[in-house]
Amino acid sequence: MKKLILGATGSIGSSLAKKVVADGGEVHLVGREETALSALASELNSTFTTCDVLEESFADKIFNDLGDTPINGLAYCVGSIDLKPIKMTKKSDYMQSFNLNLISAIEVIRKFSDNLKQNKGSIVLFSTVAVRRGFTNHSIVASSKGAIEGLTVSLAAEFAPNIRVNCIAPSLTKSKISNFLLKNEKIADSIAKMHPLKRLGEGSDSSSFANFLLSNNSSWITGQIFGVDGGRSSLT
Repeated sequence: MKKLILGATGSIGSSLAKKVVADGGEVHLVGREETALSALASELNSTFTTCDVLEESFADKIFNDLGDTPINGLAYCVGSIDLKPIKMTKKSDYMQSFNLNLISAIEVIRKFSDNLKQNKGSIVLFSTVAVRRGFTNHSIVASSKGAIEGLTVSLAAEFAPNIRVNCIAPSLTKSKISNFLLKNEKIADSIAKMHPLKRLGEGSDSSSFANFLLSNNSSWITGQIFGVDGGRSSLT
C-alpha cells in the first residue's frame, strides 16, 4: 500500500516522502513543479502526479493515475504564508487561501475516503502556530488554517474507527514559501530567538512526526492538533 503525499516537493513533503521510503514504505507524490517532482520520484522509485491543487478536478487526475492502488495514508503538506494588515486585504486573498489550504484538502480526502477506509488509513493535515497564537498581519493564513483544525476534529469523529485524522501545527519552517521572510539573516535570527528552543523549524521536524502519525505506531491517536513549534505556542 502507498502513502499519498501532496505538496511533495516542499520542505516538509519531500522530507516526509524520504522518511516513508526509508522505513520500507511506498509513496505516490503530488506537486505542481514537474522537474523537481520527477527528480524526487526517480530518487525514491515512486509514482507521481503533476498537478496544481487549485485546478478544477485535480483530485480526479490523482485518482486516475493511481487506479486501484490501495492507499493507507494521506498527507496534505500544501501551505501558504500570506501576511497583510487587514486594511490591505481583499476578499480574493481569503478565498484563495481557503481554496488552497482547506477546500483542496477536502476535495482529495473526499476522493480517497473509501480507499483509506478499506485500508484503515491515516490522514495528516497541517495548520500553523498562528492559529493558537495571535500574530500581527496573519488574519488570512490563520483563518484558513484554523478551518483545517476544525476539519481535523470533525473528520476524526466522522471517520472513526476506520480512518484516523490528525493535524500538525508548525511554527516558521525553513522552506521555499518562507524564504521571503528568512532571506534577511537578521530577521531570521530575530524570529528564531522568539522560540524557546532558539531556532527555526526544519522540514524534518514536522515530517518526522507526520511519518509517525501515518504509521501504525500511532494507531490509538486521532482528532489531535499537535504543535511542532519549538515551544512557541505554549512557552512564550
